[in-house]
Amino acid sequence: MQDSETDTMESILADAIEQGLIGDAVITSSEAQRKQLWTIREMISEVQKHEGGSIKHDISVPIGAVPDFIRAANAAVTRLIPGARPVVFGHLGDGNLHYNVSQPVDPDPKAAKESFLARWYDVQHHIHQIVGKFGGSISAEHGIGIMKRAELDQFKDPAAMKLMRALKGAIDPLNILNPGKVV
Repeated sequence: MQDSETDTMESILADAIEQGLIGDAVITSSEAQRKQLWTIREMISEVQKHEGGSIKHDISVPIGAVPDFIRAANAAVTRLIPGARPVVFGHLGDGNLHYNVSQPVDPDPKAAKESFLARWYDVQHHIHQIVGKFGGSISAEHGIGIMKRAELDQFKDPAAMKLMRALKGAIDPLNILNPGKVV
């Protein structure tokens, strides 16, 4: 970054910290630091495996709604599962979030993992409802896939669903490309 860009970013981040919107921030000053930050970001999901179970969401909300979404989602998750630990990361600058929830800390994490993961669809449903309230999407960079297929009709406009089915039919009239996966 140029000095003026760095000054502007520092000012924005300082204001955000003062307003309680963020807890900490860093601005890289070299390519090596940038790479180190990306390495940390790319390792988050891997590191979460060592914390026990993790319920994962790949969602998006309008950029201006990110802080309010996170507050609402965190409150809902901790009401549903006291001690659950939200881990939010991703592309905050475009509203694309990986909203993961790690299981509560437990002296017997393996036993706790099973009961925690049994709540997957309950947690997912609540998070998706909150995403909808903020005008977001239950699908971001990783798409719908099998796990979100059942809820797609609740979050997509009927006209959009009709268009998706028409496009699928036009591209794949024999239904041989991932049959039954989304539409």
